[in-house]
Formats: sequence, structure tokens, C-alpha cells
Amino acid sequence: MDPECSSRVQLVFPVCRLELLMFRTALGRAARMSTYTTDKASPFTRAVISSMRKLYPEALADKSFDNTGLLLEAPFDPIRRQMNSVLLTIDLTKRVADEAIERKDCVVVAYHPIIFKGLKSLTLADSQQQSLLRLALEGISVYSPHTAVDAASGGLADWLADIVTGHLPSPEPATHTAKQEKPEESIPEENEACANSEVEAHLDQPAGEKKRPQRPRMSMQRTYSKPTYPSHKPADASKTDLEPSCVDHTRSVISPVEGVEGFEGAGMGRLITFSEPQPLTHLVERIAHGVGSPKGFPLAIPQGKQVEDIQIRTVGVSAGSGHSILKGVEADLLFTGELSHHEALAATEKGQCVITLFHSNSERGYLSSVLREKLTNVLKEEWERLRKEVADAEELTPEWEDAVKDEDVLVECSQQDRDPFGVVILQSSKQEGKPLS
Repeated sequence: MDPECSSRVQLVFPVCRLELLMFRTALGRAARMSTYTTDKASPFTRAVISSMRKLYPEALADKSFDNTGLLLEAPFDPIRRQMNSVLLTIDLTKRVADEAIERKDCVVVAYHPIIFKGLKSLTLADSQQQSLLRLALEGISVYSPHTAVDAASGGLADWLADIVTGHLPSPEPATHTAKQEKPEESIPEENEACANSEVEAHLDQPAGEKKRPQRPRMSMQRTYSKPTYPSHKPADASKTDLEPSCVDHTRSVISPVEGVEGFEGAGMGRLITFSEPQPLTHLVERIAHGVGSPKGFPLAIPQGKQVEDIQIRTVGVSAGSGHSILKGVEADLLFTGELSHHEALAATEKGQCVITLFHSNSERGYLSSVLREKLTNVLKEEWERLRKEVADAEELTPEWEDAVKDEDVLVECSQQDRDPFGVVILQSSKQEGKPLS
């Protein structure tokens, strides 16, 4: 073959292969564009949003600071659609985003808004924005109800109130604080330094000289547990022996929210008044059982008082950071997620007691104990209605038909979600704090 002709053939073949590849890519994109909709979320996502708004209308939220509602609306791709499943979480962390992507969930309902303030950009450099971008790429939307859940009747504030007014198996434990045991001996720093110098002097002692007696050195070994967190798995929630809201009491809203039809009596915080005073130790036991049996949580009492001697008639309740709701509330006990040092100190100086759980530990148990079942029931009805509506109103492609024919509905709680803080317990000590039993 003519060398010039051969070179032409070698040039033509690569070009043809490149053009064929580009043609196939274009065909794939065209096929994808025929089903990929950029102007609406999936039908199941719309059913989830509608269900959440029925349970917890956004009008109940505190709009002075909160950012509730649909925060990320992922476009629907019926060819690569997600499962008809919802993942419930308090915080949308990177681990929770990984979990949702692996499970192929359609929607993440994150109690705390991952977007609080206006964004000027969306980049991978920011960890929260990175999670949002990854979820959008996978077709997963994000909805946040936050303070709408706090305010709703039967919502988070009422759940905490139900725990405080619950009842353990009769008779309730005769709890008490343990006597303070004698602490283990330890060498003061100055004495330890002295002991070290004596040992060094002994090592430098010339051979043949009489050895001076030396005080034996004491070594202390401390072993701490790994950080522990409350358990909020649905199976564990069903095993609790706490019967909620059994003790006779009255309950009122601390900061009412008005004007939302069908949600009369809604509002932030609850003030509980018992018909008969309750031992503080009993309330501690109820709270521990009701919020997932943490290994411990902070309790503040007025100086000069003993836990076992304190009787509680009134309790102010607020989830999360409760100061804005509980300030000025005249109650024997303030029960919330967190208070600052000075807020708690001011309360105890007034003669009040304070129980805090770490911020999100006052919220997380609600997902498995209440929200999971509530949302499942409403979502099943809403999804059935929406499936029929979409099928009747639109001429569907085969992929869309498959999407609306799928009857499955699944609502699960995240297994990765937890409060940033865990409780570390000293294992080698004979006494772990002051147990109440």
C-alpha cells in the first residue's frame, strides 16, 4: 500500500471511533433528558413534604430565627430514582448523609436546619454544603421542621412533659444519693517530686555505702469508658417500662402560638403542675428511662440542699436550648437540653433545680418514640392519594408509571445520628459519681 494512503487510513479510523463515541454519548443524554425533570421533585418527595406539613405546619415555627421547610429540593430522575423511604435525623452530618446515600433514601427529614443563614456560595470546601451537594447529586431532598415540632400539640414539648409526668412500675424505686466514699490515696505533686529526687539520689549513691531506706512510690492507673450515648432505637423505645403521662397534673403552654387552624393550644414550652409534690429523685428516674437511659446527665440543685430531700411541684419544660423559653418561668425544676453556666447558676440561686441532657438528647428520642410512627401513618395515606392524582393527571412514560405504581412506604431513624457529646465514666473508681439507686 502507498505509504501516503496508509497514513490516511490510520488517521480516519481514530476519528471515526471518536465520532461514534460522541454519538453514543449524545444518544444516552437524549434518552436521559427525556425522563429527567428539573422543574419538580419526585412524587414521593412531594408526599413526604405534604405529610410533614399536615403534622407540623410551618406556621407554628418561630420565624424570628428559624429556617423550617424544604431546604433542598432534588430534581426527579425516574430512571435512577430513590427508594420510597425517609430517613429521620436530628442533625444532618456527613455520616448521616453517607447513610442516606447508601440506603438510597428519597428524603432526609432533619430536625435541625442544615441551612440557617443565607448562602453566598455552595462549595465542597464547607462540610455542610458538601453534604447538601452530594445529596442533591443523588436525588435526595432535605426537609426541616425544627420549632414547628416543638410547638405542635403532641409534639416535642408534650413528649418531654409526658416523660416527666410518667410512672415507673409501682412502687417507684426508693432512690437516694450514695454516701461519699473515701477517695483513693494519691501522692501530691510536691511529694511525688520529692520521691523522684530520693530515687535519683539513691541511684547516684557510691558503692559500699549503707543504703538509705526509701519510701515506695505509688502509681495510679485510671481507666475510662468509651463515650456513651443514649439509645434511641425503635426496639429499645418499645422496651421502656415508663408509662407516659400517668401522674395527676395540669399542663399549660409557656409561649402560645395562635392563629393556626386545627392547632389550638400549640406553643413553645410546657409548664407542669403536679397535684401532689413529686420527689426529685423520681423525676430523675423517669427522665432517664424516657430519654434512652443515658449513663448520666447534669443536675443542678441549690447549695445546701440534698437531692433526696427535694420535692418538686412545678416543672418548666423546653427542648434544646431552653433559656429563651424558660427565663422568667417560676418553676421548682427547669428541664431542658442545655443552659449556660450563668443561666443555671442564676436558677439555683433562686432556689430552682435544673436538669439538662445535652442539647439534642432532649430531642432525639422523639424521632423513634413518636415521629416515626406518626409520619408513617400519614405518609401512607398521602402517598396513596398522590399516586392516583399523578396517574390521572399526566401522560406518563414507563419510568414514571413504575414510580407511581410503587406502593412501598418506609420511615426509619438514622443509626449514625448522635449528640456531639458523650459521657465518659471513670472505670477504676469504686464510685461512679453519686448513683441514685
